Amino acid sequence: MRTFLKLSVLILLLGFPAGAQSLYSRAFGKASDEPILFLHGGPGSSAVYFEATTAQKLADEGFYVIIYDRRGEGRSRDSTARMNYEEFFEDLNTIYQKYHLNRAHIIGFSFGGLVATLYAEKHPEKVRSVVLASALVSQQASYNTILKSVERIYRDQNDSANLAQVNAIREMDNNSLPYRTAVFAHASKNSFFSLPKPDSEARQIYSTYPTDTLIARYVKNERAVETLWKNEVRKNIDVTPVLKKLRNRKVPVYAIYGKQDGLYSKKQIAYLSHITGKSRLVYLDNCSHTCFIDQQARFIGALKSRLK
Repeated sequence: MRTFLKLSVLILLLGFPAGAQSLYSRAFGKASDEPILFLHGGPGSSAVYFEATTAQKLADEGFYVIIYDRRGEGRSRDSTARMNYEEFFEDLNTIYQKYHLNRAHIIGFSFGGLVATLYAEKHPEKVRSVVLASALVSQQASYNTILKSVERIYRDQNDSANLAQVNAIREMDNNSLPYRTAVFAHASKNSFFSLPKPDSEARQIYSTYPTDTLIARYVKNERAVETLWKNEVRKNIDVTPVLKKLRNRKVPVYAIYGKQDGLYSKKQIAYLSHITGKSRLVYLDNCSHTCFIDQQARFIGALKSRLK
């Protein structure tokens, strides 16, 4: 009997990666519908905003929508999480196993786009399509876009102090954490992640943030980026070659971006459109980084028309 119990425990340990049991996840809709996995941004973020605002509405259109927080992020607290790409892939495999999925569409939002793309490269047999939603594709291209944009703003304002900071950032090691931190600090300072004048639908959704119990309980892991930098050798990634490879492997790649998203220039979007094909890229006006809220109806409509 003791031998049997030991063997059973061993099987359980081998069957689930370390920390897998603590992953927060939730499914919306019917398991018989077209499956979609949502990968949140970050590192250190959560699927909570998509869960609270969009997941059920997307499921109502005939999709089986699954959200989860990566290990060590959001509601999946784990002080031992490595927060590198191999661990991200382990977590995704755990979600596939938990929800009995063979193949699924994967929406990669922001940083989640890098995870989605690299996972599809590793496991193309598990991916029906990749949907890039305001997703990082070439990190350096986005860093360059941010620095050029803020430099233009500071020149117009005759802001010599911030111009000096931008010049100093350009001299830094672009694979370093201080470089990434400094670039995004200027993006945040200039509201590159938010929409100046959201429409009535978006305003209504944003107005629910203070009272939504899911969002109110969410606590960001502020050390997640530092942990990734410590444990992951790939610090500044360009996945455009991978996207081209996926296209050749018959894994469709779709893209949904906002015209007011300060992380991406028109040149970047045009190049991405060349990779995906024009019909597979949706470029939304009056839409910034959080595209599934800024233009929720059109975001859901784009998914319905392309993935069904």
